[in-house]
Amino acid sequence: MDIAILLFDQVTALDAVGPYEVLGRLPGARLTFVGERRGAVRTDLGSLALTVDATLEEVPRPDVVVVPGGIGQQRHMADGPVQDWLRAADATSTVTTAVCTGSLILAAAGLLRGRRATSHWVRREDLAAHGAVPVAERVVVDGKYVTAAGVSAGIDMALALADRLAGRAAAQAIQCGIEYDPMPPFDAGSPDKVDPATVARLLALKDVVF
Repeated sequence: MDIAILLFDQVTALDAVGPYEVLGRLPGARLTFVGERRGAVRTDLGSLALTVDATLEEVPRPDVVVVPGGIGQQRHMADGPVQDWLRAADATSTVTTAVCTGSLILAAAGLLRGRRATSHWVRREDLAAHGAVPVAERVVVDGKYVTAAGVSAGIDMALALADRLAGRAAAQAIQCGIEYDPMPPFDAGSPDKVDPATVARLLALKDVVF
């Protein structure tokens, strides 16, 4: 099973690495970080680099497509190499997925038209402009399309995908193996759970952070 995770400059690291940690442990998985050119790309926080191991042309027909988000997403909303590759890869993929604002890239490619999808809460409603149906859920499945909310939700999405591809026992074993048992110190993981001032601070930073 060939799994392609797209990388681009100013990608959000956990959007890509969270699914990598889960999907890379599936039986028979062959996982490749793909991009427009081989070599390092900087994540959106700038201090970390991830490596593109194969060009888009070198991985034309992956079984699973994973599109992360990050502020670099904004440069891939128009027709170009990434959009062309996504449409071609989606034509033969078993599953096409996205994390955070990566779903906006899929939507801009026309792949989510009329489908339920989610994204980071700051940008979720932007999906509607591309014909998708925004849903306020952490993981949304619509046919072969699986989208996740912001950043950390990519781990949940990947575990749901592992269940779909390899079965519940395999997915649970992977979850146990990576010790994914969240116990955050604050109940603040959603805009519905924090005060309006916190939401306002985040919205003021959205063009920089999201």
